[in-house]
This record gives sequence, C-alpha cells and structure tokens, in this order.
Amino acid sequence: MDALTVRWWAGGGFADAPASGPLHIVGVRGQPDRATARRTIRLALLAALAEASGLPASAIQLCGAPGEAPYALLGGRRLALSISHDGDLSVAAMRMDGGAVGIDVMQVTDVPDWQAVARDYLGPACATALDGMPAFARAWSEREARLKCRGMALNEWRAEDEPFVSACSCLPFVLPDGYVGSVAVLPDA
Repeated sequence: MDALTVRWWAGGGFADAPASGPLHIVGVRGQPDRATARRTIRLALLAALAEASGLPASAIQLCGAPGEAPYALLGGRRLALSISHDGDLSVAAMRMDGGAVGIDVMQVTDVPDWQAVARDYLGPACATALDGMPAFARAWSEREARLKCRGMALNEWRAEDEPFVSACSCLPFVLPDGYVGSVAVLPDA
C-alpha cells in the first residue's frame, strides 16, 4: 500500500498537494454543531472522491443511512468509506482500490473510569498494558477503526472476535494537539 495521505479541507479546497495512492483521509474542523460537521465532512469527502477518481462530483453518490457503514457509488463501482467525529474534528477515509477501511478519531480528555472501560471493550491484555489516558485514547481509536473496517458495531471485548478484528492493519495519523486517530485496512490479498 502507498503512503498514508492526510488532507485538510480549508473551506475552498484542500490545504495541501493532491493525494496519491489508494488510501485517502480528509478532515474538517471547527464546525459549530454535529449536523453541520456531518454535512461538511461529506462535502469534503465528495470533493476528494471527485479529485481522486477524475469524475465530476455530480457523478458520485454518497450512500448509507445513519448507523450503517457509508459507501460511495462511482460509475457503478462501490467504494467503502468511513467517517468519525469527536469534539470539533471530523475525519473520513476512503480506499480507491475498493478495499475495506475504518477510521476513528478521539479527543484526549479525562475519562474517570477509563481502566474499567478498557477491560470491558479493549480486552484484558490491552487494558493491563495501558499506562494512562493518552494510551487509552490511542487503543480505543484503534479498536473502533478495526471494528468499522470489519463492519462490526462497537461491543464489549470477546476473545472469539479477536482473530477477525486483529486481521486489520491499523495506522495512526497526525492530528491537531489533543486528538488521536487511527485508520484500519485489511491487508492486500
């Protein structure tokens, strides 16, 4: 897989050079509310899909009802997408090669019972290895990204799910201070 590309939407276009490679991440920041953030990240995602595919935005359809994994239709081809929001930050991931993808972003804030949450949702080995809130946030983000990549809802940790979930490669990506993020993909077959 080519290098990870992170691009920030800056109102009228992307803040950096055009992306290359199959994996693209776009992000928006500073939206006043969740509904606006949802609309804005989808507009940024649509623009990125149009740029990466060479198709006009009008030829691309974003699909998926709330609560189900989003996807795009590009000239009869279905592409998996993933979107995540936390705080004032929204991110979206797409793989132009058609592979599965999951993304998650988490604001690093105080979670008083993070150890109990880690035991319940991240598993005993992971919970034991964590040494504080930033590590918990990173592990949580990785878990959510892997679950999304596999099309699974958030659930408490179960040993029988681990081989399926762990098959995803998970990569961190750079975000503004106070946030962590992970993107998960299934390795190329």
